[in-house]
Parts: sequence; structure tokens; C-alpha cells
Amino acid sequence: MAQDVSVLVGGKAGDGINSAGAVVAQLLNSVGYHTCTYYEYPSLIRGGHNFAIIRGADHPVDVHRNMVDYVIALNMDTISLHSGRFHEKTVTVFNSDVVKAPGQGISVSAALTSENAPAIMGNSALIGAFASSAGIPWDTVSEVFNRHIPKGADINLRVARKGYDQVTAVHPINRIGDRRFSLISGNEAIALGLIHGGLSAYVSYPMTPSSSLLHFLAEHADRFGITVIHPENEIAVILMALGISYAGGRPAIGTSGGGFCLMTEGLSLAGMAEIPLVIVVSQRTGPSTGLPTFTGQSDLHFILHAGQGEFPRFVVAPGTAREAYAWSAVAMDIAGHYQVPAIILADKTLSEGTFSLDPVQLPEVPFRGPVLWDGSNTYHRYADNGSVVSHQAFPGTRGAVVKVNSYAHDETGITTEEAAIVAQMTRKRMRKAAHLAEAMEAYDTVITDGPVHAGTMLVCWGSVQGACTEAAHELGLRAVRPVVLSPFPEIRLKQALEGARRLISVEENATGQLAALLRLHGITVDTMVLQYDGRPLTPEMLVERLKEAGV
Repeated sequence: MAQDVSVLVGGKAGDGINSAGAVVAQLLNSVGYHTCTYYEYPSLIRGGHNFAIIRGADHPVDVHRNMVDYVIALNMDTISLHSGRFHEKTVTVFNSDVVKAPGQGISVSAALTSENAPAIMGNSALIGAFASSAGIPWDTVSEVFNRHIPKGADINLRVARKGYDQVTAVHPINRIGDRRFSLISGNEAIALGLIHGGLSAYVSYPMTPSSSLLHFLAEHADRFGITVIHPENEIAVILMALGISYAGGRPAIGTSGGGFCLMTEGLSLAGMAEIPLVIVVSQRTGPSTGLPTFTGQSDLHFILHAGQGEFPRFVVAPGTAREAYAWSAVAMDIAGHYQVPAIILADKTLSEGTFSLDPVQLPEVPFRGPVLWDGSNTYHRYADNGSVVSHQAFPGTRGAVVKVNSYAHDETGITTEEAAIVAQMTRKRMRKAAHLAEAMEAYDTVITDGPVHAGTMLVCWGSVQGACTEAAHELGLRAVRPVVLSPFPEIRLKQALEGARRLISVEENATGQLAALLRLHGITVDTMVLQYDGRPLTPEMLVERLKEAGV
């Protein structure tokens, strides 16, 4: 019998919900479960309702579920707002000082007072009570606290023991192994992938949900030997990164949709001047400020068409932490080799969610590396030498005058308006798109799951893959997902969709942006299932929506 358990932790901002969720995830990890964690919070510094849903299973999971088996309630809102997630066997563990409900109540204030502990440690008492109700041995709790709360672990453990001893096992969780996995957020996976791909500098202005990428890289900059810069705004971000790249560095930048709006002129500069650059764009609900701390997939068309004029770009939308790591490394290599902008299109669900990752199973990433000038002949930055890209040299290279130009230019980088030269340089830039498409044949640009000959197929992109894959398994459908969105893998996608009698697109936007992109490539979607309230689709939600659509 498959093992699958979900735990909800809820309270108000400032209660340490994220930290509590992380500890619960580590407890499940310590008894052999693969985990994923979804965090939801309003855009408030204090107040409002925050919660985390931690799912553990005996198989890899990338999406949380609606229904929960355990609830850790720091306040009454957690009970009242989430009662629809409870089933007949849901176990509630709560702070009886502020919550009046059936279940396993403990006095957090009494536990804190007995140990002379600060209020912030109240979570430890409730986590201890949860562990006891779930039948997790105390030795495992002690090990997790000592490993993941090194500062103040002793007093936290004493408080946790107070909660542990007040509760009996109600719904024990089966231990399924001793193997522990790395728990990593999507943004951390992106960061490590960028570093694996050769990142030398990260430049960013904080914007949810990309901000934790900046924080992680800044914290570990010395360890990884990289430079991390926080300029005054997003325009400065992209221009500074272009300067770093021109000088021979390997930069990446990060933002969300609103920040990317300000970067589009710099994006066009990268296209015309053929300056390598990787851009991480993590989507949230829009337009404008929208819902800053919620998720969405409404920036696809913007990303594909941003900037004036025509120039090739690489766009990839990973759906899992494992893919985020691998494709971020690929993006670094593609940008450097083909001298194009490479965009990693994520979303809040992936960026801020936490997932189990087995480092042993991370894929090998082939690297081409930049094409560098060998010092022979006269150096021309934009030499149309018959190869895919012009050879690069950087300022300070002996014998090379390195001139890049945002104007139409000739092979040396000198501004020109001569029709023949402008046409030649345009063809030279656009040739890279065809070669980039050929290079993608070596990668898994389209992911499939489910029966090959299923009559009904789901097509999705990005983090929606978790809900799509599980819904497809439950309903006997086939799930198909393009990971690379530019250059679009038309032939491979059409092969994956062969035999479909009904094609349903599943997206977290209001207009069906992937469906529209498919139409441009001769693929017609019959039905669209769209989610646009800022909350991600779960498998249960999607199954219900698909049944409503007649599946």
C-alpha cells in the first residue's frame, strides 16, 4: 500500500510557520519519506494567515494535496479556514491556550513557562506533540532538532518534549526507510545549477518570488567564489550584468515580471550586441503588483516576445527542482556558447517550494563552453566567418580591439546603415536560432508520462506538471509537457501527441497562453483548464475540473 501523508502548519505572520514547516519536512525525511512543501502567505510583514502544507510519500512528489492528515494549529484561524481540508481521520494538534477544538490540545504557555523559554519556541512544543501523535520516535525528533536547529537546540528540545509527552500516538506514520534526501527549494536548485554552469556573478534587485535566490547566493558567495551585487533598481541590474559579460564574466540576473518589464531594453541590447546573459524570471500573479506572494503562469507570451526587434533567445520552463538544477546549468552554457539571452522561466510554486532531491540522481549536463578567439588574424567581434557564432575576446586581450554596439553594425562593431551589411548581420544573428534548435535534439525537451495510446492527453508547462502527472495517472490519461519553449520543440511535441483524440491544456493563467503558442505550431487544443486565482492546482482540484469537462 502506498504511503502518502500530508501535514498542515498554520498561524499568523511572525509565528515562524516556514521554520516549523521545514522541521516537519525533516521529520518526515528522517523516516524515509520523499517530501515537498508548499508555503502560502499574504504580502504582509505581520498579521494575516500563513500556512505550509508538507507532503511526504514513498515516491518522489512535486505537488501538495488538498486534504491533510495532520494539522498543527498555532491559532484558531488555522482550524476555521482549513476545515474543508479535513477528513474523518485528520488529527489536529493545537495550542489550547488560543484554540478551542476537538483534537490533541496542549498548553504552549505552560510548556514555555516550565522551561523559561521565549515565545518563539512555542512551535517546538507543537512539533513535539505532532511527532508523538504521528508515532515518530523521540530519538528521531532529537536528531532532527540537533541537526537543523543548532542554535538553542537544547532548550527547543526540552520544550518539544513537553508537547511530546502530553500526546499519545493517534495515527502512526509508518517508517519506510532510513534513506535521507537533500531538501532544497526551487530557487536553491536554480542557484546551484547556475553555479554548476559556470556562474561568476549574480546581480539582482529583490522581487518576490525570486528574492530567495539572491539571498542564498549572497549567503554562500565566498563558498562558491562568486560575486553577488544588489544594485539600486532592475535597469541597473541588467546593464551591470551586461557589462560583466562584456568584460568576460559569466553573469546571471533574477527578477519577477514587474522587474523584467524594466529590463526589456537591456534585453534587446543583449540581442543586438550578442552579449551572453542568463535571466531568471519567477512568475507571480499579475498584472501590475497583482498578488506579490502568489503564483501564476501569465508571463509566457511576454517572455517570448519581450524587447524590440528580432533576435534569438533560449527559454526553458523547468517543472521540478531536479529540472531547475539541470536546465539552469544548461542555460548558462547555451547563453555563453551561442551569445544569446537565456531565460529560466519559473513561478512562485517552484521557486519557494521545498522538495526532496537525491544528488546521486542529478543528470550529467553536457557543456559546449564559449567560442573564444585564438589570437590569429585580425580580431572582429562580429566576424561572419561561417561558423555558428563569432569568436569572443574580452577587453585586455592582447592584439584585440573589442567593440560591441547596440546600433546596427558591421563585423568589426562599427555602426553602419548600409543595407547589405545590415541584412548580412541580421542573417548572422538569426542563424543562431536554427543551430540552437539543432542543439536541443540532445536534450529531453518534451516530457511524457502515462499510456502512450491514451485517447485524451493533457498538455501543460512549468510547475503544473505535478498536478497534471498525478491526475493523468488517476484518470488513465497521458501527460505531455514541453520544457523548452524557445526554440519550440514542434516536431518532438507533435510526436508525443500522436494519437490524441482530445487534447486538454492545463495552465495557471486566464487566457491559455500555452494553448495559443501551440496553435502557432499547428497544434489545436480542444479544451482548456485554467486556474488564475493565485493558488496552484492540486491533483484533487485538477481531477475534479477534468471530470467537469467530461473526461
